[in-house]
Amino acid sequence: MKLSKQKMIRVTLTLMFLTAALISANVVQAQERFILSTTEFTIKTGHERLFENGIKAWKSCYLENEGEWTWTIWKRYNGEGSVYVISSRMNNWAELDESDEAGKACRQIVVDQIIPHIENTVDMFSWSMPDLSKTTASEMGVIWVTFFQVENGAIFNETVKEISDLIAEAEGDKRGYWYNVNGGGTDSPDYFVSTPFKNFAALDVERDGVWKMVENAKGKDATEKMRTKFRGAVSEMWSYMYKMMGDLSHNPED
Repeated sequence: MKLSKQKMIRVTLTLMFLTAALISANVVQAQERFILSTTEFTIKTGHERLFENGIKAWKSCYLENEGEWTWTIWKRYNGEGSVYVISSRMNNWAELDESDEAGKACRQIVVDQIIPHIENTVDMFSWSMPDLSKTTASEMGVIWVTFFQVENGAIFNETVKEISDLIAEAEGDKRGYWYNVNGGGTDSPDYFVSTPFKNFAALDVERDGVWKMVENAKGKDATEKMRTKFRGAVSEMWSYMYKMMGDLSHNPED
């Protein structure tokens, strides 16, 4: 499947003009509202290593040209196909107007060594939701991301806030970072939550699930009512695991 000229240009610009202040592995400022930009790449079968080599070549060129912007690349570990996600964050939409001379200097690498290995791309912008999210920094070697398509946003937000507050009261902080998706196609989620883990081994640590924590705080009857209300507000829900690819990313500590 060949990318159209328009799609090739969009992929090139996505890689050239990634915005600064990315969510890094060690520092997340959940207290400040920001825009999260993500581009999901589905890679042609058998082209994963070639794609990764292309990203490494672009990264080397970008840094040699003293590029200052930062990015993180995640590899998805479940679901259909071979999927990578590149993420960045910005404070406002005006940052999309900014140019990047280092990116321009390396654009031919994108055309020659990255685009040929991409089958499809999906772009998405999302606003962070500080009131629902963790307030302390967490290592993010692995993230578990759950996506929601929602029928009733008011009930969904009300329920998530109540659950998040209960978790924070029981554990000292909320468990994940919440986002409200800004536009997208018919298959795009409306919200998603990213739960960080140091590594895959951290997934083996046993802890109460969300509804068990609600039950501990409110009792079985109240929990069942809340669960029913929540399910009525959500039309679709799905999850993926992602591992941060440190050698493909550029997110130095401040």
